[in-house]
Amino acid sequence: MQLVPGSERIVVDGASDPVRGAVRWAPVKSIWIGSMTATALVAGPIYFTWSAFLLFLATSAVTLCAGHSVGMHRRLIHNSFQCPLWLEHVCVYLGVLVGMAGPIGMMRIHDLRDWAQRQPVCHDYFGHRASFWKDAWHQLHCELALERSPRFELEARVSQDRFFHILERSWMVQQLPWALLFLAIGGLPWVVWGICVRVSVCVTGHWLVGHYAHREGSQTWLVDGASVQGHDVRIAGLISMGESWHNNHHAFPGSARIGLEPGQADLGWLLIRAFETCGLAWAIVLPEHLPRRPALRRVAARGVGCRIAQRLFARG
Repeated sequence: MQLVPGSERIVVDGASDPVRGAVRWAPVKSIWIGSMTATALVAGPIYFTWSAFLLFLATSAVTLCAGHSVGMHRRLIHNSFQCPLWLEHVCVYLGVLVGMAGPIGMMRIHDLRDWAQRQPVCHDYFGHRASFWKDAWHQLHCELALERSPRFELEARVSQDRFFHILERSWMVQQLPWALLFLAIGGLPWVVWGICVRVSVCVTGHWLVGHYAHREGSQTWLVDGASVQGHDVRIAGLISMGESWHNNHHAFPGSARIGLEPGQADLGWLLIRAFETCGLAWAIVLPEHLPRRPALRRVAARGVGCRIAQRLFARG
């Protein structure tokens, strides 16, 4: 068996197969996002107030940027920068509040998808190849059970962290203290908009960006031999906190900076730089720090991305 480079915690053997499997309804996942979405659609208009709407915007921005993008994705999953443990815990906790999964569950889903997408062929589920509504159903309400899945193996740093395991077991319940606080301050409008609307919009928006980021959009890089390529979803660059520059991420998955070109807004990267200025982030990984990937091929370049490409290919 071997650890797959670039797939972090995926261990494969000769029987591992990214193609054969069945998409099955996931009751807990489905009821969770279904109830949040139904409440948002029914109660959202009824309990709309401007203060509740501002709460929705503020809590969405904080949990998506500091939580999901910086804490969960760039720090916990890709280890693209170092920071104090307390700051990692705070950011990952905020990522849990987005409402998608616990930290270990997010790592497992992410790494399995990344491994499959890098193979010459993979199941349609990994590539978002189904039609729009079918893919929405599959990704938000179902899970893929591979017949021969590789093994997911946590590194000791995470597997021995009690805080991460507490969050993994209680990630849905973590909304409750905030719901009670919002109820005490702003009543039902704050609960509906600060919890239900926020979770529904953020989780559905995450799927929506992922759907298009693996199907269509501009590309600067291609990974030869990979069954799924990344695309940039320009319209979502700002609200995704930089995550929608997905073509860059497929090219340099370990980079703390995802928006590489001029005009590619990357609020997650700006937050990491702010941490660095305060002495709270170091050993920040950028594309030029990563090992050269023979399969990576530049198909277009401009601005910062072009300079990065020139430095990378000069090393070869």
